[in-house]
Amino acid sequence: RSLVVVHFWAPWAPQCAQMNEVMAALAKEHTQVTFVKLEAEAVPEVSEKYGISSVPTFLFFKNSQKVDRLDGAHAPELTKKVQRHASSSSVSAGSNDSSKEDLNVRLKKLINAAPCMLFMKGSPKEPRCGFSKQMVEILNKHGISFSSFDIFSDEEVRQGLKTYSNWPTYPQLYVAGELIGGLDIVKELEASGELDTVCPKAQKLEDRLKFLINKAPVMLFMKGSKQTAKCGFSKQIIEIINNTGVDYETFDILEDEEVRQGLKTYSNWPTYPQLYVKGELVGGVDIVKELKESGELLPILKGEN
Repeated sequence: RSLVVVHFWAPWAPQCAQMNEVMAALAKEHTQVTFVKLEAEAVPEVSEKYGISSVPTFLFFKNSQKVDRLDGAHAPELTKKVQRHASSSSVSAGSNDSSKEDLNVRLKKLINAAPCMLFMKGSPKEPRCGFSKQMVEILNKHGISFSSFDIFSDEEVRQGLKTYSNWPTYPQLYVAGELIGGLDIVKELEASGELDTVCPKAQKLEDRLKFLINKAPVMLFMKGSKQTAKCGFSKQIIEIINNTGVDYETFDILEDEEVRQGLKTYSNWPTYPQLYVKGELVGGVDIVKELKESGELLPILKGEN
């Protein structure tokens, strides 16, 4: 029942080198997990068999069966998946009832992960079957806000959800944790005009940016997080704010391309990091340095100025 994590990588890709470091750190933490590196281009048959179209890609195996997949350099997601699969591996093979119960808990969480959840083959950008493609097109046409789960990435979810919902095919659409149905049902709802009332509308980007800017009294939009700044300017601004002792929240613009591009236009400020206090733009690292030197930074962060 032990877990094997295979990293399909390429020596020319810097993000692969970064993820190899992440994997080395995870290997120290999870000694019961086997981590393997495979140069994707050196094993074309294997890469083709598992649909490796880009690097880095991670495949997760248990009992010689593929149970999960991660495409791209997402260190937090890799850590999360390793922790989840490693903990489920370390549990001794108990009764089937308890593992079934664990899966049901997980399925319920996934179904409720967003107000509108689509379980599909592939992703909205790259659907991997005609029905999934049609479903995404309908939802996008109606401006419906939805999150998705690629059932090819997790065999356990793919099989378990059919039983859990008593619905044998994909895609499957859920709203507020309730199954709406597959493509035919959604087409019927569209034809009757009910789809727009059943599914939540996508939030306009401007409204979303306003919400994010006002999420906390002091908001920093940066590359990375408080714990791991991913550029020198972001690192500098965090050090300055940390020294003031003022509470603040951060948003990683590398995780959301829509916000990253949209905020530049919205605030008419072309670079990151960007610091906001009470919904108002203060500026970037140079402005913050000037405010620190003049003694104005602390009153501004506290909302006194």
